[in-house]
Amino acid sequence: MIKIKKRKMQEADIPSGSMADISFLLLLFFIVSSTIDVDTGIGMTLPDFVPPGSPPPPVVSKDRMATLVVNENGMVLLSDKVIAIPQIRTNLIERITSKINLPSNKKLIVSIKTDRKTNYHLYIQTLDQVKAAFFEVRDTYSLGKFGRKTIDLNEEEMDDVKQAIPIIISIAEPETV
Repeated sequence: MIKIKKRKMQEADIPSGSMADISFLLLLFFIVSSTIDVDTGIGMTLPDFVPPGSPPPPVVSKDRMATLVVNENGMVLLSDKVIAIPQIRTNLIERITSKINLPSNKKLIVSIKTDRKTNYHLYIQTLDQVKAAFFEVRDTYSLGKFGRKTIDLNEEEMDDVKQAIPIIISIAEPETV
């Protein structure tokens, strides 16, 4: 009698030699196809380039200017009066409101000047307070004229608000104060 041997079946095996290559290709694919959100800084409207030899800028009267000077210790001068950073908004609101009905060449200009050693965080806080003052006056104006906040206005009404209350901020060159 002949005995037939049963052969044992080989187990299925997944080749793992190229697994590192596949994972590397997947990683490379996701790096290349994804986008990285990069904050580019503070959005500011900068003046046009003035070529050398052009006429000097017009002289601005002192009643149109609100000068903010921030030194390296965080002390703030608003038109030669020492104030705290949270008080900037309330002080500017009064001055901006007083210039609403004047022509565009008589509107308030806020000039921010810092020391070279001023903490950047203090500068941003000051700029935020100035912008908050302008936005609050715009909201009050639009509520009075249109009965809605500025965010709810249509484009034509928003243009009217922007013309009545333009945000004019001058960032002066830092120097030792």
